[in-house]
Amino acid sequence: MKVLHNYLIKHIKQSLLICSVLLLQSVITNNTLALTPLQQPEEVIKIGILVPDKNSLAAIQGAELAISEVNRHGGINGFPVKLVTRSMEGPWGTGSKQAINLIFEEKVWALFGSHDGRNAHLVEQAATKATVVFVSAWSGDPTLSQAFVPWFYNCVPTDFQQAETLVEEIYDRRKLNRVVTIIDDEYDSDLAFKNFMRKIDLDGKIEPLKFNYENYLQNLTGLLDEINKQDADCIVLFCKPSASYKIFRAIRMRGMRMPIFGSLNLLNDNELTEQELQEYQDVLLIPSPAWNHLKSLVFITGYKEMFGKRPGMIAAYAFDGMNVLIEAIRIAGSREREKIQKALSGITYEGITGTIRFDDKGNRLGPFITVTLLNGIPVLSDQ
Repeated sequence: MKVLHNYLIKHIKQSLLICSVLLLQSVITNNTLALTPLQQPEEVIKIGILVPDKNSLAAIQGAELAISEVNRHGGINGFPVKLVTRSMEGPWGTGSKQAINLIFEEKVWALFGSHDGRNAHLVEQAATKATVVFVSAWSGDPTLSQAFVPWFYNCVPTDFQQAETLVEEIYDRRKLNRVVTIIDDEYDSDLAFKNFMRKIDLDGKIEPLKFNYENYLQNLTGLLDEINKQDADCIVLFCKPSASYKIFRAIRMRGMRMPIFGSLNLLNDNELTEQELQEYQDVLLIPSPAWNHLKSLVFITGYKEMFGKRPGMIAAYAFDGMNVLIEAIRIAGSREREKIQKALSGITYEGITGTIRFDDKGNRLGPFITVTLLNGIPVLSDQ
């Protein structure tokens, strides 16, 4: 009997231990399943950024500054934000593959881009198929929004919006009619020029003279001689940043003092040095939103402290664009893509580049003005 008693006690204890383990496992499992994605203690909010190549540091640094600031204040709703970077350099189509990698492998909450129009189209296509928001912060290609994709948002004025601003300033406010344009064969340059011509045609303005930069690669003096013969009132540059800088410098060294206009594309701080951008000071006129000068000063100071140099236009738009996306995720309070998309559609954000709001196609709403520059960005002269 004693042996039987000991046997029963032993098995009762084993049964109780097994039941306790199973109960504990059940509690842990149920609690884990009950947590939403935002409640997981290990959650990190990933945002994917796509840049043209590994040397495109301006956009990455502008975005990193925005993320470092939000993380310093506790992240988004208490969760840290992580930037996942991908370069689009390589064979045509690399941009799509990298966007897909960010969406399905890295499982980012949203996509952010700072690149040319053709690459932006690749990212837009991937974002549309995966139904994930894509915020663009550099390309002015207006066809990006013409697909009526509800997942696309652009933080910069489109080429046509920039054209409207330039045409109003040149023809209506300044009454300049002898307009000379200089263009090159780059995709973004050609698109900006075509939108400028479209606006001129719509308004019935006098068509400008056109010179192709590629025809004067070895003879900039000859190009300037031709422009002087036309007794031009102003020059509008539609060339890639390096070419525009060479032309601008040659014009000023020649002593030609007519106004010089250009699009945002000229001010790519990935391609131009800080010193080169400074040469545009108070001379080059570009279309722009009305910047918040106090916030600009804070941004410049923070950027210099973090990276040891002054920011340019790409860094500034990346900083604003990333902050807009961060605020939309905060408002959404969820990684659900539809909620983030809805938050972006209704957002009003006061950034360094001014008030950011979007129309029903994802374009940034105006108004836009023509400004001069200091150190590559439109800020107050005492900055």
